[in-house]
Amino acid sequence: MEVAASEVEVSDSEVEVAESEAADPAEPESEVTVLEEAEPQETESEATESEATGPEAAESDATEKAYCDEELAKTQAKKEELDSEIEALTTKIDRAASKSAGLKADVKELQEELAALAKEQAEMDNIRSEQNADYNAAKADLDKALGGVQKALGVLREYYGGAALVQDDSKFGDFMQQPAAPQKHSKSSGAGGSIIDILEVCESDFSKDLAKEEAAESDAAAEYDKITQENKITKMTKEQDVKYKTQEFKSLDKEITELSSDKSTSNTELGAVMEYYGKIKDRCIAKPESYEERTARRTAEINGLKKALQILESETAFMQRSRRGRSHGMLRAH
Repeated sequence: MEVAASEVEVSDSEVEVAESEAADPAEPESEVTVLEEAEPQETESEATESEATGPEAAESDATEKAYCDEELAKTQAKKEELDSEIEALTTKIDRAASKSAGLKADVKELQEELAALAKEQAEMDNIRSEQNADYNAAKADLDKALGGVQKALGVLREYYGGAALVQDDSKFGDFMQQPAAPQKHSKSSGAGGSIIDILEVCESDFSKDLAKEEAAESDAAAEYDKITQENKITKMTKEQDVKYKTQEFKSLDKEITELSSDKSTSNTELGAVMEYYGKIKDRCIAKPESYEERTARRTAEINGLKKALQILESETAFMQRSRRGRSHGMLRAH
């Protein structure tokens, strides 16, 4: 019973000591003070580090800004230069292509005209050849007929004789040069006079037909020669146009190829400039934060604060438990 009483007395004393310790804030204040003193020391070291690095950071920011301003200006100027160059090349290419297309159309049209002219000349040659062949055949027939009639008249005139049957030489010469209606014998009798009259009419008709054929042949040959000469001049002119226009559009096509190559090079260079421009803008130009990014950042900050609070609370609880353990140990020692 005495042991039990002593135990009870010890327990009561321990409770009193615990209550007095709980009521007495001296020891916790010292611990809090220690924590508070430790925290300002850490903050002061950080502040000192920040003060030490502040001028360097400012200088680095200024250097970065100068670099960004210079690079952005240079890249923008290069972009504008390449844009202007590509635009000028495009204008030249379009102009040369349009002119080349026009020249090619002209050459095609001239070649079609030359083909039509050649076809027309070939047809004219065939027609003229046929006309000349018809003329030669008709002339041969008329010459043969006229020669036969003249020969018959000579025989008959010689056979019948007489002044009545002999015509005046001057009139006969005029008749042979310019056929006209034969003069009738003022005095004719018998079958010989009638035959001679008929042959003289035939001779006059054959002479007229021959003169017509020769006149037609002469006119046809003159017209053919005239048109053929005109066609030759036209052909020569058009062929020269084809030659020079072909040379010109080939030269333009070569120029277009060279300009297109220059444009392709400029486009490639512009692509590289734009790629670098995008990178430098990403580096130097701050982009506005989107709602999703802002929400995610705030959520991460809140989660970090919560975690830090949990760590702080766990450390505080651990310190309180350590303190209480030391207090109980001291009571037991007493």
